[in-house]
Amino acid sequence: QKLFTDLYLNILTFFSDGKCHKQIKIEENATGFGYEKVFHEYLTEIVSEVWVEDPYIRNIHQASRYLLYNFLRFCEMLVKGPCKVKTIHLLTSYDDGSGRSQQMNGLEEIQQSLRNYGITLNIEFSSSIHDREIRFNNGWMIKIGRGLDYFKKPQGRFSIGYCDFDLRPCHETTVDVFHTKHTKKM
Repeated sequence: QKLFTDLYLNILTFFSDGKCHKQIKIEENATGFGYEKVFHEYLTEIVSEVWVEDPYIRNIHQASRYLLYNFLRFCEMLVKGPCKVKTIHLLTSYDDGSGRSQQMNGLEEIQQSLRNYGITLNIEFSSSIHDREIRFNNGWMIKIGRGLDYFKKPQGRFSIGYCDFDLRPCHETTVDVFHTKHTKKM
């Protein structure tokens, strides 16, 4: 009984009554879904703390070499406001093998760069993390099936969409948005 209780203690149950759950379906090759478009309405001026849980903020595999850049672009969006973020908590997993030092160097560089804007980046690692989730201290929680990596690889370094994610084609994914006042801890 105790094991059952401990296992499910932190599971959230979401009620989909239309007031607390919004779902955005991003179709394959769709454009116009840059981070500002997806997150803007949840980044109010009172947001000062952000939690990002994504096991794939790393950089060794060919298919995921843009993941650190995607996290950097997400951080740039937070710096630009309208929120006044002071702390970002990142929970991710270590890169396997030789990519670990590249991952650590990239994250440390992002951490230092954020310090220049008065933002602290706390980085933690977990070998068991699987789900992807972004939470803001104003109560909004966003779950993206592919995490921050829903953009397709650009066709080239000088192709439209390389720099502007609004113009970059996307992989198909679902974005679920909840507010914590409409969730219940079990």
